Amino acid sequence: MPTVDISPYVTGEGDRAAAATAFDAACREVGFVQVTGHGMADDVVEGLTTAMDEFFALDLGTKLAYRTPPEINRGYSPPRSESLSLSLGVGPAGGNDYFEAFNVGAARSTYGRDDLPADHYAENVWPAEVRGFEARVWTYFTEARRVARTLTRVAADALGLPEGFFDAYLDHSVDVLRMNDYALPPGTVDAGGGPLTGMGAHTDYGIVTVLWADRVPGLQVLGGDGAWHDVQPAEGALLVNLGDLTGRWTNDRWLSTLHRVVPPVVDGTIRRRRSAAFFCDGDVDAVVTTLPQCVGADHPDRYGPVTVGEHLAAKLAGSRAGVPNPNAGRETERLMAGRP
Repeated sequence: MPTVDISPYVTGEGDRAAAATAFDAACREVGFVQVTGHGMADDVVEGLTTAMDEFFALDLGTKLAYRTPPEINRGYSPPRSESLSLSLGVGPAGGNDYFEAFNVGAARSTYGRDDLPADHYAENVWPAEVRGFEARVWTYFTEARRVARTLTRVAADALGLPEGFFDAYLDHSVDVLRMNDYALPPGTVDAGGGPLTGMGAHTDYGIVTVLWADRVPGLQVLGGDGAWHDVQPAEGALLVNLGDLTGRWTNDRWLSTLHRVVPPVVDGTIRRRRSAAFFCDGDVDAVVTTLPQCVGADHPDRYGPVTVGEHLAAKLAGSRAGVPNPNAGRETERLMAGRP
């Protein structure tokens, strides 16, 4: 797992060109990278994790009161209600992923715009049973958004684009923070005849993902050798991976890497693991087209234009609504070629 110090972009001191070059190499070779020098304070992360712990410790009935319809990417998702691999058109029609989650995101009110689509910019639901939940989570959300925006500046330099190139796509970005918990009550784990997955194999959907994860094993990345490799963050580092839209922009010069979570199972129970993924997905009406410098005679354009909203709708219909995505194409081929 490559490590890149992005502090020159945070503090204004240091070698930005070296950081951009290192980021480019990581995005070409792996698509996942650890970032240090991100400037996120420890107490911000602690506020997030304590808020997560307090919410997920609530009884199931209380948590279910915060469940929203599948097309609204907000609120609570109980275990086995989703199949992330369906976002690639692969897997069972019913939910089979053993994780629970709570989602918050940038809403219409965040941008002060009533004309944005209500599904992608839904208002958040906040659990009243957890004191200070909204404040702690939104503080982290704001900091993760800052890190994501910083990474788009690094990306622009790494790709030789004009400074601020991605800003035009981030005026009212569909930004979502998903807090994940992989704990299950003691007892026998029953996968219902299907494979046991903490979170099924998938790519992320948007521009860039900023991931906080505790240091419990489970996260795996599909390498170029067709094998799944364990990934664990260093102390204090954030994991960053690219989404499908960046893969489209760069014509796969940069990788939208397949990843999954395989929870450690001991005596029939899953060891607890937590993570929080901030997805920076771009403006819902923005059109993503391949960058000209990423197309050549030996590397023809693999993708047609797509709006952020169209792409997200197809992906979310798979993972949350149980409708296999028929348009995954290359990602599905990569998944099926991978070794067990």
